[in-house]
Amino acid sequence: MDPLEVEFLAEKEMVKIIPNFSLDKVYLIGGDLGPFNPGLPVEVPVWLALNLKQRQKCRIVPPDWMDADKLEEIREQERKEDTFTPIPSPYYMELTKLLLNHAADNIPKADEIRTLVKDIWDTRIAKLRLSADSFIGQQEAHARLDNLTLLEINTTRSFLLDSLNYMYKLRSNLQPGSGSGKSQDY
Repeated sequence: MDPLEVEFLAEKEMVKIIPNFSLDKVYLIGGDLGPFNPGLPVEVPVWLALNLKQRQKCRIVPPDWMDADKLEEIREQERKEDTFTPIPSPYYMELTKLLLNHAADNIPKADEIRTLVKDIWDTRIAKLRLSADSFIGQQEAHARLDNLTLLEINTTRSFLLDSLNYMYKLRSNLQPGSGSGKSQDY
């Protein structure tokens, strides 16, 4: 799965908007949305919020976790802990990118939020690399990936899979009775 596919999944997350138009309830396959009344908040998927924002039909209300103080706390907690801490949204990186690229004018302290989320991402990826290095160095056969997001897992997927395949080949060549050092690929 590539980052664009993960972003597509993130666009299904719900976000509040404040519309500046009136419309009755809309019936979609994924669920009913609305009614839309000017000035009254309503929850819609991110894809619709961005579409309405681009057409100047609404103002997007940032998610509760997209606050500089809360992100500062998350960053500090992530730096203190050796393990991955729970993140307020499974798509925090994708949602931040989408909302800040298309609706930065609706998000207070947008630049600070962008920096904080990038710091959290960098800290988590550094932990992931250290964990992967330790995992491979200790020749483990499995690992727990608690509190990782889909994008974080997909960032290191190819590296881990290739490393594990090489480790398997090396181990099978070193086992007694493996037959003149030849291994089979399955």
